[in-house]
Amino acid sequence: MIVVQYIRSVIFIVQMYLAMALIGVCLFPVALIGGRSVAIGICRLFCHWVRFSARWIVGLRTEVRGAVPTGDVLIAAKHQSFLDILLIYSALPRGKFVMKKELVQTPFVGWYARLIGCIPVDRGKRGAAIKAMLAAVRNPRFAGGQLIIFPQGTRVAPGAKMEYKIGAAALYHALKQPCVPVATNVGVFWGRHSLLRKPGLAVVEFLPEIPPGEELHAFTRQIEAAIETASDRLMAEAGFRA
Repeated sequence: MIVVQYIRSVIFIVQMYLAMALIGVCLFPVALIGGRSVAIGICRLFCHWVRFSARWIVGLRTEVRGAVPTGDVLIAAKHQSFLDILLIYSALPRGKFVMKKELVQTPFVGWYARLIGCIPVDRGKRGAAIKAMLAAVRNPRFAGGQLIIFPQGTRVAPGAKMEYKIGAAALYHALKQPCVPVATNVGVFWGRHSLLRKPGLAVVEFLPEIPPGEELHAFTRQIEAAIETASDRLMAEAGFRA
C-alpha cells in the first residue's frame, strides 16, 4: 500500500509543478495587464488547484480554521512545508510574503512575487536584512494587505524546535498593525525532504489577533506560545507523537 501511495505522491508532485508552469506562463500577460489584484487571483487559483488535486490524487484533505483577516495585518505563521504557504495564501484576499531574495529571481514564483508585493530579504545578512525589510514596508509599492512572515525563518519539521527570530517583532513594531498568529500541522502529511504525501486532514488555523503596542520581547514570547501550543494540538489531532 505504501508503494501505491508513493506512486500517487510522485504523480501529484509532477502535475503540481506542471500546473505551476502552465498557469504561470499562460496567465502572466493577464497578470501584467491587470496588476496586483489580478496576479493575486492567479496565485490563489494555483493554490486552490493544489488543494483540490491533493485530495483527489493522494487523499490529502485541507482545511482553514479560525477567523481569516481581511484588513491590513501582519501574519506570523508556522512553516512546515510548501503546503502551509498555499493554504494560508488561498484564504487571504491580499496576501504577500516576506521571502528569500533568491526566490524572487526564480521563474514563475519570482514573477508573481514581484507583482503581488512580496518583500525580498537576504537571510545571510541578518542586521542588514532587517533594515532593508523595514525600509521596504514603508515603500508605497508594498502598502496594504496581509503581510506574511515565518518567524522561525525556515521550515521546521514536526516535533523539532527552533528559535523565533527578531524579524516578526521588528515588523510588528514598524507597521503598528495587529498580528494574527497561524498554526499548522501540514508537516505531518507533507514532509520537508520526502516524496511521500500522506492521506489525512492538513490544517492551518488563524488564531486570535494580538493588538499593536506590545513590547517586542513580550510579543515574540506571545506569538511563540500561541503558535507552538496550537500547532502541537493540531499535530496531535493528526496522530503525530513527538
